[in-house]
Amino acid sequence: MTSSRISPPPHAPTERPLVGGIAARLDRANRIADRVLRMAGDPRLGIALLLLTGAANALAAALPDGAALLRSPAYLGLLGALLMSGVASAAVRLPGAWREWRRPSGVVERPADPQQRSVDLPSLSAVEATALLGRAGYRTRLAGRGERWVVHGVRRGYARLAGVLSHLAVVVVVLGVALGGAIATETQFSLMPGEQALIGPARPGFTDALRLERFDAAFGADGRPSRLDTTVTFLRNGAAVGTEELQVNRPGSFGGYLVHGWTYGPAVRLRVATLAGRPLLDGGVALDGTDAGRPSGAAPLPGTDLELGLSLADAGANTLAVTLAGASGIVDSAVIRPGMTTRVGPLEVTLATFDAYVTFLSRNDPGMGLVFGGAALLVALLSIALWLPRRRVTLRPTGEGCRLVLAAERFDDPERELARLRRYLA
Repeated sequence: MTSSRISPPPHAPTERPLVGGIAARLDRANRIADRVLRMAGDPRLGIALLLLTGAANALAAALPDGAALLRSPAYLGLLGALLMSGVASAAVRLPGAWREWRRPSGVVERPADPQQRSVDLPSLSAVEATALLGRAGYRTRLAGRGERWVVHGVRRGYARLAGVLSHLAVVVVVLGVALGGAIATETQFSLMPGEQALIGPARPGFTDALRLERFDAAFGADGRPSRLDTTVTFLRNGAAVGTEELQVNRPGSFGGYLVHGWTYGPAVRLRVATLAGRPLLDGGVALDGTDAGRPSGAAPLPGTDLELGLSLADAGANTLAVTLAGASGIVDSAVIRPGMTTRVGPLEVTLATFDAYVTFLSRNDPGMGLVFGGAALLVALLSIALWLPRRRVTLRPTGEGCRLVLAAERFDDPERELARLRRYLA
């Protein structure tokens, strides 16, 4: 029985190498991704994005409605670009830094490099050179054999790793800023001594509050405040939890909120009653407005269509201008002093004393922990990279001895390290 081979038709399509085509496309995509990753991790791009972010934050702080800028899609896109740049920078540099630390590479001698030093040493064997560099604190790698050996070493290789990881610390800070800008809440409220208010937006089950106990202020000869201290009590479910003294650079913290005094101003304590003795108002009124450059305020009278306008007439003489207004206009006006009772229209007004109000700012920022944690990590990593700089050496035999090449960082002094190495190796 004979066998015959069936040949394909003369015009049949030839098969393409499917596996080879997929491999070529994957290789091309890999090269493109690597190029994009290196472009995104370029330090110049990262610095430019950091400067843009800082300028946006400064602009938001200067504008009255700057908080809206920090929530805009453009700002969030800028933070996203900065985030990607930090991650790309670490991804590009981290593998090389790790390999160099675990398996030191050689130093190419460049006489014109100011951070390099070279010196000739007495003859050493490969084992002696490796042991002595190890005693000097270098992680070493011996290459070659026989008389053609070379020892490469790195000291504090983790310093380069710390410098690379500092990019990720910036990423953590950016994440904290983005999180805070997206969901942080701020609440402002003004209180007089003895009054209290919720430290956050009112919602079911939320009872955390603050009561102002005392406001102490002192002023210098130039009129500038030298002390602005507020004593407050934090409350939960109506019960006092703790009392703190808040100062300008020392805010208070309670229930996840950071609370500090924002501003202050004059206030008055009044008693307003009808001629028949029915009380309409008995409490404090903040003069938190301005009228012709003087502190002023208003107090609607419950149960009537009347409103009491108040203005500091003379700060030196402690006089208060009182104006009673109704639906038809001004009814009556008077000027009174502390402890004085006067009739204003159909009412009797008693000025008990002048006081002060304090406006508090409370902020609940879930990203604050990330911001402070990332900043602390950044400081720690940069301190390692700058104060414990990496050094690299290559030691090889020459005809009559050994040749040592030392490479230091740009901010390091290679002479001191060279003198230290000569003491170990000479």
